[in-house]
Amino acid sequence: MNVRPAIVAMMPLLSLWRRQIHQYPELGFREHLTSAFAADRLKQWGWQVQEGVAQTGIVAVLPGTSSQKVIALRADMDALPMQEYNPVSYRSVHDGVMHACGHDGHTAILLGLAKYLASQPTLPGTVKLLFQPAEEGPGGAKPMIESGALQDPQPQAILGLHLWNNLPLGTVGVVPGPLMANTDYFKVLITGQGGHGAMPQQTIDAVVVAAQVVVALQTIVSRNVDPLQAAVVTVGKFHAGSVFNVIAPSATLEGTVRCFAPELAQRLPQRLEQVIAGVCQAMGASYHLEYTRHYPAVINHPEITSLVQSVARKVLDRIEAVVPEQTLGGEDMAFFLQEVPGCYFFLGSANRDLGLDKPHHHPCFDFDERALGLGVEVFTRCIEEFFAPATTPGPVSATQALV
Repeated sequence: MNVRPAIVAMMPLLSLWRRQIHQYPELGFREHLTSAFAADRLKQWGWQVQEGVAQTGIVAVLPGTSSQKVIALRADMDALPMQEYNPVSYRSVHDGVMHACGHDGHTAILLGLAKYLASQPTLPGTVKLLFQPAEEGPGGAKPMIESGALQDPQPQAILGLHLWNNLPLGTVGVVPGPLMANTDYFKVLITGQGGHGAMPQQTIDAVVVAAQVVVALQTIVSRNVDPLQAAVVTVGKFHAGSVFNVIAPSATLEGTVRCFAPELAQRLPQRLEQVIAGVCQAMGASYHLEYTRHYPAVINHPEITSLVQSVARKVLDRIEAVVPEQTLGGEDMAFFLQEVPGCYFFLGSANRDLGLDKPHHHPCFDFDERALGLGVEVFTRCIEEFFAPATTPGPVSATQALV
């Protein structure tokens, strides 16, 4: 693969940084160690550093020879509230906290980019790095934007990547338009009337009502959504009852609603409540619904996506290494993309032969660290091409026209 020698030489350092961050994971808005780790290095390399953005975020700027063009790049820093079971030397030392989604790698990649750019001649444009807290929750992108992270200077483009164990090392997954889903959360309390398990005629069984709601909600996707559109309604939590022979007076359901299309995201909550209300009315129960908007869909700008695809093919040296990839997972990179045209893409990081292919959010999640150097190279080339002067096409010769 076409990674420049200076970045190849940096790979052991990228791995070291990633492992240090991995060993000391921190939850959202508590990334004090990680933020200090990044800020100290950025200052050493001559970046203009603003700390404490949205509590623990960092905005770093490397001015160019001209202020005409500005590009931003983003990495998330937070870990997950889960126990790690990896038998590795850099296993988490923080009980119940783990980097199980690759954010340690994202931070290392952006640091590698910062170190490389600082060692090169001054760029023609300005580069802005966003080290974001709390992607896993409750969300750090929006607070960073509200804190002015996209101002002074204001970027014309923004890039981000996600290490992706659903793809092998040496591939990039990206599409123009929707890449990741709008993700919403709902909680519904269904209230019936409890009683003795042997006398159901005296009750309104909240378990039965809730079970009917779970089944009925599945008809939203199968019968109310265009089959050519992607959507999902998942009930992930069902809690009711406390004794085996007592009919529960209430039940609580919690779940998620996901889709790509913004107009569908507007319609689904109404349909969800209609289904819940109809089942409850038919069975004599009442309900209380809480519906929370979480992250909007990640929607890539066609022109910036084309730039990423072109660069990725050059770096990976295979046209077929760039594949269309979408997921109904969510990402608050979406908020940045609502403000600035940009592209978010998946960087393949799995290596089955080495056992580095566990899925994201798995207690033994790990990835092939060679992806770190690839990430730095792809980001670097995207910046170089974004700043490259536009060329005016010359006249087409008769020979070229025939070709």
